[in-house]
Amino acid sequence: MQTIAKNPVYRKRLLAHRVGIVLSVIAMAIGLGFLFWILATLLINGFGAVSSLLFTADTPAPGSEGGGLRNAIMGSLMMVGLSTLVSTPIGILAGIYLAEYGDNNKFASVTRFVTDIMLSAPSIVIGLFVYAIYVANVQHFSGYAGTIALSLIAVPVVVRTTDNMLRLVPNSLLEAAYALGAPHWKVAMTVRLRAVKAGVVTGVLLALARISGETAPLLFTALNNQFYSTDMNAPMANLPVVIFQFAMSPYDDWRSLAWGGALLVTFTVLLLNILSRTLFSQKTPR
Repeated sequence: MQTIAKNPVYRKRLLAHRVGIVLSVIAMAIGLGFLFWILATLLINGFGAVSSLLFTADTPAPGSEGGGLRNAIMGSLMMVGLSTLVSTPIGILAGIYLAEYGDNNKFASVTRFVTDIMLSAPSIVIGLFVYAIYVANVQHFSGYAGTIALSLIAVPVVVRTTDNMLRLVPNSLLEAAYALGAPHWKVAMTVRLRAVKAGVVTGVLLALARISGETAPLLFTALNNQFYSTDMNAPMANLPVVIFQFAMSPYDDWRSLAWGGALLVTFTVLLLNILSRTLFSQKTPR
């Protein structure tokens, strides 16, 4: 050991290793410091805006007091919920197709390529796309347009997660099902999909967390509405756009509501991520 310790090559590598560890710890500490700073600022300002009015009153007019975010919360729940209902079956069925028939299929290869592009596409581009093909043609903003934009963001997440999870199922399990005489579609739906249902649900929750805080596509599709409305064919209030508009306003009460809305979105995304990680860690295919 003493001979190895005196080796100049060994000492040079040990020094590089220690320097790398120190720099990594410093970088992690800086990142965590800024993260805790952001979260502390959000908690301090956000909890100051939380009250019963936040959930029972609509967004106030400029300069007025006593408003809340009821209309924005309801609008976000409706659009995100409808987007989840649209994207979940499409994404899961597409993921099943890719996993079952996509090994030597050109169409499946193109689908994977397009899905990867959609995963990395800026959300504002998707918003402009929906604006051009839908909003510009019907000549008004609407909750349906926002739902389309959010669905286009969520579908690729569900597709790739489902595809990757289904490929983790051992071949021995599938061969046992085939040996019992089960048809291909039944093996795919009742054996392979059931084995990774926790992972698939995780993908849906991750997609839900992804679209919950999207602002850019909703600016071009749903826009906003100061009043409480459940009409999906009209402009609809939503938390991300309200936060964006109120945060830049000169009114203190609006900025306070923006902090409250930001706290709601942050905690929602946090809970969805915790839930998805919990589900994923409980059941994995063996």
